[in-house]
Amino acid sequence: MTTYGISLLPDTPPLVRSAEEYYGNLLAVSELADDLGLEYVKMTEHYLHAYGGYCPDPLAFLSAVAARTSRVRLMTGGIQASFHHPIQLAARTAQLDALSGGRLDVGFARAFLPYEFDAFGIDLDSSKDRFRAVVDAVVRLWTESRVSEDTPFFRYRDADSLPLPTQDPHPPVWAAALITRSSFEWIGDSGYNLLIASAPSREQVGQVREMIDLYRQRFAAAPKNAGRRPQVAISVALYLADSDEEAVAEGNAALRRHWDTFGAAAESWRERSSTSYQGYREAMVDKHQAGPSEAAGLAVIGSPRSAVEQLRRIEAELGTDVVLFQLDYGQQSLESMSRSLKLFATEVRPRLGEAP
Repeated sequence: MTTYGISLLPDTPPLVRSAEEYYGNLLAVSELADDLGLEYVKMTEHYLHAYGGYCPDPLAFLSAVAARTSRVRLMTGGIQASFHHPIQLAARTAQLDALSGGRLDVGFARAFLPYEFDAFGIDLDSSKDRFRAVVDAVVRLWTESRVSEDTPFFRYRDADSLPLPTQDPHPPVWAAALITRSSFEWIGDSGYNLLIASAPSREQVGQVREMIDLYRQRFAAAPKNAGRRPQVAISVALYLADSDEEAVAEGNAALRRHWDTFGAAAESWRERSSTSYQGYREAMVDKHQAGPSEAAGLAVIGSPRSAVEQLRRIEAELGTDVVLFQLDYGQQSLESMSRSLKLFATEVRPRLGEAP
């Protein structure tokens, strides 16, 4: 059975909304998600730009969510592992796991914006190996004692991380993938859950489904994963209104604002390339040049009746286990985000289990 949540990735500049107002709105939406019975609140990590700049520390934000909610799970989506030391991450995530009563899911991402790597002084070409080393090291620190590591990126001896995770053996681990085949293979081999980093266009659905199937095959084939079930999550934009006409007009306007902000960030790829990000430059530029409907081909935008059909199609085509709704795209108001969430919970979700 599919579970649902909200996915937060700001595209708001200070001239549009202050940080205090933005966080206040999202905390209210997170409380609403908890009250309405959704399963997840996810926040990602970015820096230095209106695209994501209001979410430099997902663990801090989710700590505030934990204090205001009682049951919804908290997901990082994801921590940019390439920019952190594993001892730091293991300790801080375990702390939030304890503070939330064992409600944390830890999602990791490799990061993909060149200007962020430049600012942290980290080489793009080494990011894949660095990312994988950090994620694996965090899991070891959660579950082992006297841990030693000697990698090109960090080294330490006999480390005992504290606090220990509240969940046994540790919080669920998710890893993000976008278009790189080896990423899907590694996530499956490692036994981690899969985050589809960006909703594919309609034309890319078949390609993404192939990668999801590959991930599931690799997960099932790894002896260490025996008895475990892989989980796949995807984030899609949600905009609901009483009529299709209203939702499409307002939702597409919000998407256009979002893709304009994304495009400005993606410009940092125009003169760059990396052996660890093959195809990214073309993908980033093409995604920005596409119209909002094409760029977010799997967005759920319409009346509740239309949303039921759109979600059924997405879930059938991709076979995902978790759908996370992007609510804060396009600098939306608290009112529009709340309306979409309430319409989903009261008029869409109850019908998803019905026969078409």
